Amino acid sequence: QVQLVESGGGLVQAGGSLRLSCAASGRIFRINNMVWYRQAPGKQRELVASITSDGSVQYADSVKGRFTISRDNAKNTVYLQMNSLKSEDTANYYCRADIRSTWGSYANEYWGQGTQVTVSS
Repeated sequence: QVQLVESGGGLVQAGGSLRLSCAASGRIFRINNMVWYRQAPGKQRELVASITSDGSVQYADSVKGRFTISRDNAKNTVYLQMNSLKSEDTANYYCRADIRSTWGSYANEYWGQGTQVTVSS
């Protein structure tokens, strides 16, 4: 069994910073892509940033230059450093990881429970 646990959300003023973490635990052989999503009330879920196992990253246009995704493979953890936060960044942030549990298995998607980020203007 694999579990993802996010942390680091909270309330911050516009222009401030937060760092989110998402740690994977359980039966893990290899983690492929790790991805951050967000969903605000009444809006569709949005892909925020992704990082491959070799460190290639992609960002949504709305966060480029402000957010940085990184990962620590030794800790099975992905991070999202969020700077210059805006009120429109307010959302529930989720992580997803594509994880192979054994050498011969395919990767399955696992999701965290989410962490709330609220930016006050």
